[in-house]
Amino acid sequence: MDYISTRGSAPSLDFEGATLAGLASDGGLYLPAQWPRFSGEDFAAMRGLSYVETAVRVIAPFVGDSLSEDELRDLCTQAYGRFSHAAVTPLVQLDHRHWMLELFHGPTLAFKDVALQLLGLLFEKFLSNRDTHLTIVGATSGDTGSAAIDAVAGRAKIDIFMLHPAGRVSDVQRRQMTTVLAPNVHNIAIEGSFDDAQALVKRMFNDADFSSRFDLSAVNSINWARLVSQVVYYVYAAVRLGAPEKPVAFSVPTGNFGDVFAGHVAARLGLPIERLIVATNVNDILYRALSSGDYSQGTVTPTATPSMDIQVSSNFERLLFDVGGRDGRALAEQMKGFEATKAMQLTNAQREGAAHLFSSARIDENGMARAMRWAFDAADMVIDPHTAVGLGAALQTDLDPSVPVVTLATAHPAKFRDAVERATGVRPSLPGRVGDLFGREERYTTLPGTFDAVTSYVAAHAVPRHG
Repeated sequence: MDYISTRGSAPSLDFEGATLAGLASDGGLYLPAQWPRFSGEDFAAMRGLSYVETAVRVIAPFVGDSLSEDELRDLCTQAYGRFSHAAVTPLVQLDHRHWMLELFHGPTLAFKDVALQLLGLLFEKFLSNRDTHLTIVGATSGDTGSAAIDAVAGRAKIDIFMLHPAGRVSDVQRRQMTTVLAPNVHNIAIEGSFDDAQALVKRMFNDADFSSRFDLSAVNSINWARLVSQVVYYVYAAVRLGAPEKPVAFSVPTGNFGDVFAGHVAARLGLPIERLIVATNVNDILYRALSSGDYSQGTVTPTATPSMDIQVSSNFERLLFDVGGRDGRALAEQMKGFEATKAMQLTNAQREGAAHLFSSARIDENGMARAMRWAFDAADMVIDPHTAVGLGAALQTDLDPSVPVVTLATAHPAKFRDAVERATGVRPSLPGRVGDLFGREERYTTLPGTFDAVTSYVAAHAVPRHG
């Protein structure tokens, strides 16, 4: 399996190379050169499988020769053995057509664990055969940071530097990062927004002087291996709701577009997905792009859904490439224009290609609160604000009533206790597996949101590239 860059000029890599690289050298994102395809019989055969065995079947075609099936199975068994529910990502029924796919049963209570527990093991596996020390740099709007840190803390040949916007993540999210005191973990609170942090990370990869000094990699959803891990739960849920004979729709609370792009990949594999509903909050660049073709960056508005307070969605580039003709050079020019002007119009091919599968809904704070109350009143379920944005969009759907709609529940409600209590009157408790989170020591460094400040800190603490 070869992986190519969305911007057309970086060398193609195998699965191992794309995993360790993260971002392509031309600034693009890696995608398979061709999509594997599964038959209806292939999907039907997955109905009775465990989550681990489903993961092996879905991920194996993307791995190529980088891992044997037994090696992949061993890594998946380790990764998902840390989840608190035997189904890993259980489905819960809300009413006659609405379902919730609970993705928060991992160690840090967020959907990012599903991918990052496996990614941490993949890093360790691939590095064991190389004389390489990996320097992971990442930006988080809340959940990626804690999940990535948990996945790689204490692992050999890896240092992780995680940037989060100071004061713009919940107290639980922050403490899940900053109370991990492993010597290879470096938390950086930057003065600015998540978009500022993400821009700094991208610039570190693209700055030849800095990137040549370290073996950089990424854990954000720009990393293909992380994204392909998320394809599994779309398949796992759909086959339990009647696929491949019956189509299923998914509503996905969306910030950086990685989670919902994994649904697009599942559809490319042949899974009968009726629609992917891209649910945004008031930071609605994706809603505007999918509804009117206007991909223009605005100002980030802080909300009760901080993981969605994003105006530049990195993985959207993958969709534009895949549905717009897979012309890397044309997309490179389009993205260059966007990076210069902070605005662009989707091409007709991109808009029409996306419209086959995607729709979008913008859910404001009132709509989010209404969805939280609906879940509590109608289904006796307490949900987090991000999941509520997804549910709010699902409840508005105009799909045929016979199509089941699955909302992705992306975080445990206890990660956002204040917002949940405001909407429902219930203050959710942290699960026992999180332990004494509020009694632990925190450790992090606050820095100005400048390239020089952040790179100087990384350079002072990272292991330089050999030779």
